[in-house]
Amino acid sequence: MPLNRRTFLEGSVAVGAGAALTAGAVAPAEAHGTGHGPRPKPAERYSFTVMGTTDLHGNVFNWDYFTDKEFDDKAHNDVGLAKISTLVDRVRAEKGRRNTLLIDAGDTIQGTQLSYYYAKVDPITARRGPVHPMAQAMNAIGYDAAALGNHEFNYGIPVLRKFEEQCDFPLLGANALDAKTLRPAFAPYSMHRLRTPCGRVVKVAVLGLTNPGIAIWDKANVGGRMVFPGLEEQAAKWVPKLRSMGADVVVVSAHSGSSGTSSYGDQLPYVENAAGLVAEQVPGIDAILVGHAHSEIPEYRVANRETGREVVLSEPLKWGQRLTLFDFDLVWEKGRWSVERVGARVLNSNTVEEDPKIVRLLSDEHRKVVAYVNQVIGTSTSAMTTADAPWKDEPIIDLINAVQAETVRAALAGGAYAGLPVLSQASCFSRTARIPAGQVTIKDAAGLYPFENTLEARLLTGAQLKDYLEFSARYYVRTPAGAPVDTAKLTNADGTPDYNYDAVSGLTYEIDIAQPAGSRIVNLSFEGRPLDPAAKFVLAVNNYRASGGGAFPHVANAQQLWANSDEIRNTIIQWVRARGTVDPGQFASVDWRLTRDGVPVF
Repeated sequence: MPLNRRTFLEGSVAVGAGAALTAGAVAPAEAHGTGHGPRPKPAERYSFTVMGTTDLHGNVFNWDYFTDKEFDDKAHNDVGLAKISTLVDRVRAEKGRRNTLLIDAGDTIQGTQLSYYYAKVDPITARRGPVHPMAQAMNAIGYDAAALGNHEFNYGIPVLRKFEEQCDFPLLGANALDAKTLRPAFAPYSMHRLRTPCGRVVKVAVLGLTNPGIAIWDKANVGGRMVFPGLEEQAAKWVPKLRSMGADVVVVSAHSGSSGTSSYGDQLPYVENAAGLVAEQVPGIDAILVGHAHSEIPEYRVANRETGREVVLSEPLKWGQRLTLFDFDLVWEKGRWSVERVGARVLNSNTVEEDPKIVRLLSDEHRKVVAYVNQVIGTSTSAMTTADAPWKDEPIIDLINAVQAETVRAALAGGAYAGLPVLSQASCFSRTARIPAGQVTIKDAAGLYPFENTLEARLLTGAQLKDYLEFSARYYVRTPAGAPVDTAKLTNADGTPDYNYDAVSGLTYEIDIAQPAGSRIVNLSFEGRPLDPAAKFVLAVNNYRASGGGAFPHVANAQQLWANSDEIRNTIIQWVRARGTVDPGQFASVDWRLTRDGVPVF
């Protein structure tokens, strides 16, 4: 299927053909004569609302398939499109359906076992395959456009193209280009026409921008097929075009955070979280729906450097926990519509019930996935949990490393690198994952690895591994010897997420958290001897890390010895199935610990 199969370069999406006078639309007042001559005719005004979601990650229902129960967290947030649908209906009832648009900022088809099931178990790409649940739900709710997220590419381009085909709205990506032609591989924008009570049409352009990191994170799927230039560069190209096409309002839907930082270091010349930079550098934008960072930003204003005008940014919390509302007030002056005011806020999905129509629509798909994740694949001799894994070497993380190291050893057996020692890296992706004593199900094993990462083998030296571990140890907040240790404040230094802290098995080492970052790894040894800086090792590593995710040193440029296309999650499930019994006594050991001046913290 060609990459530029669907283009919307000259197309427009008409939203509402009639005129409606509602709370969101203000008609001009009549001019009345007075004894002093005719009163000036009041300016014509119009108000409308753009609603936005982002990082839905396969969440339709308020359900956690990894625990097989209703979703809940410490803040008692709710998730899912069924809740969002209720909020959307309420906003449309208040504002008038014709005075609203609904858009998304990406990361839609990956993240839950529901989305995995319809990509891998009962794939939408099969002949006479099903319609993706996210397409069904978003079509039923009435989305007008959605930007591409980086996780849209996790299952490969054929799955993404099939999802695109099943959606009644365009998937936008102005900076997702065909690698050969450098033309957009997806629709760059959509144009929407809102008819006002005074009969004048407001043209609203939605420009979609995705994340340049796709080139790194999904290199296996997009390498040689697509390229992803920077958001600022492509916004500067497209926004003037949209204005010249008559757009009265320009909204950007950007799968890119607002912090101006990147997790991939100097691997790419483009900024990962560039939404704020787009607002600052590109004139002509009125609002930006922000995604990717999994943060909640009700309203954030950035002054454009050239015009001085404020651009309003908003990021609703992930998984359908929030719905952003951009409220626009327009005025007709000098023969055109001008934006007089923009404000943003978020609505909380835990304030409403799930929409019954979405529940009815996808109840069968939900039941199928619940049955799938509850399949028993083995037994465990003892319970294991990740509750303390961010600061202790726990058996449950050792399980991931044992599976990865064993898989890589088998793949390299009989080859030129079979004699090298195999090490493995793993992260604590969730602090609530657990393997119970007794029966182990698919959901138990899958809960250890919520991401669709695959496994690779890279060649590293002892010196490079030391650098790697020092980089990883930045995760801990520096804590002087003798000071109290509060685990709630010990980790995630400088905003480092849990998934960017790696424990490496096969070596023994201590992390001295009393020392500054970069000087924390002590007593680093292999097989009881100090690590030889020149020694060579094979590192079993996930493709996200191997591709530069997290900007760990050396690994992205290290020689690749082997790579697998199957998800690590599936590898763990198959390992448990093949063994039948999970016994921590066969793979668990304490290889690393936190210390201060040589004294263990725990």
